Amino acid sequence: MTLSDFELEVMQLFWEMDEATAPQIHKIIAQRREVKYSTVKTIIDRLEKKDSLKRCRTQGRTIYYAAIKEKKTVRLPLIKDFIERVFLGKSRSLAAHILEKEELNLEDIEYLESVLKERKKELK
Repeated sequence: MTLSDFELEVMQLFWEMDEATAPQIHKIIAQRREVKYSTVKTIIDRLEKKDSLKRCRTQGRTIYYAAIKEKKTVRLPLIKDFIERVFLGKSRSLAAHILEKEELNLEDIEYLESVLKERKKELK
């Protein structure tokens, strides 16, 4: 499944919230940039058709939506595609870039070390 940047932005909001309405999502996005309610509703409808969102309940005429797809399910193909396009399929290059160029604090580095340690155990 592929998502546009805007669809991914909307999904991020649904992942942060257990459930939300189209007006609630529009209100949040409209604080970041100018966008019509109808545009946000169209994106929500598309995500519903892609089985990424579902209608979980109604209250009067208000429809509440919730994410069906988990973050990791959506992220994995996006990240793999990104690595393929930007780093020619070399995840090592991405990891090196993050370690060398991104601003990491001590907590970030310790977390990455623990991930690497666990990964190493899996390979033995």
